[in-house]
Amino acid sequence: MGSVFKSTFERVYNAIPNVARTYDGYLPIAYLRSIVNNSMLTLLLLCAPFFIIGFSVVFICDFVQVGYKPTTKPLQPKLSKLNPVSGMKKIFSTRKLFELLKSILKLSIMAVVIYTFFIGRKESLFLLYDMPLNQAIGLMGNLVISLGIRIAIAYMFIAFADLIYQRRKFRKDMMMTKQEVKDEYKNSEGNPEVKSAQKRRMMQASQRRMMQQLPQADVVITNPTHFAVAIKYDAESAEAPMVIAKGADFLAQKIKEIARENNVEIVENKPLARMLYANVEVGELVPPELYKAVAEVLAYVYHLQGKI
Repeated sequence: MGSVFKSTFERVYNAIPNVARTYDGYLPIAYLRSIVNNSMLTLLLLCAPFFIIGFSVVFICDFVQVGYKPTTKPLQPKLSKLNPVSGMKKIFSTRKLFELLKSILKLSIMAVVIYTFFIGRKESLFLLYDMPLNQAIGLMGNLVISLGIRIAIAYMFIAFADLIYQRRKFRKDMMMTKQEVKDEYKNSEGNPEVKSAQKRRMMQASQRRMMQQLPQADVVITNPTHFAVAIKYDAESAEAPMVIAKGADFLAQKIKEIARENNVEIVENKPLARMLYANVEVGELVPPELYKAVAEVLAYVYHLQGKI
């Protein structure tokens, strides 16, 4: 091992220009400083085009999207940003800890890939000391390319697994809780309790109007206990008889009670009462298929009242 180091040192030492050597075999500090400065300047000049292109692309994209709007708002000091409690919450949040574990897992996988790659090629690495420069550069290039391919493949698997996780997490985050569903329904459709109360009041108002029109009916057709339908016929204003009130069970009994109080005839006809209740709404005319049955009932009522 000592002979290998000695030969390497001699090659490096002989590559240094003679003017750079001093009598004691060391490089002057001023010369080293100039080498470092020149290297940094050269590196800066090499990287400058990439920095300029990146800055230009970002600036043009932002300018096209939002225009030129300079602001100093992000530079304004905020005491809330100096709050250590909120800062600690951000650092030690569950999400941050999970992201930290993910990063550690990724680094561990990369470390395993790199270790297994180099552990099988350690003999080649030790031979670099005895190889000519061109051969050593070629070997290093092959090693870098092979390692880069393995790292890229490992990252592809990591990215695929992370993609599956992020999609599932996104779907889970987008799912609403039962309370959120209720709140959204209230915001879009209105509060169900309020709507139910409004519907109940509308039904009560409709029933009151129906009961107020009931004394004008010509006849009430009953089931006799379950249904009651009030019919009115005005040959001058309507083409057919009209249903002005109807109800079932308790409401049917109420309709018959008001009909008796106002001397409105009550006729029992079970099939006709069911058909009218099921197919004709309040305020609608009797359909043509029921003309004959309703006409027979009205003729009977008019005969009792002596109108015909």
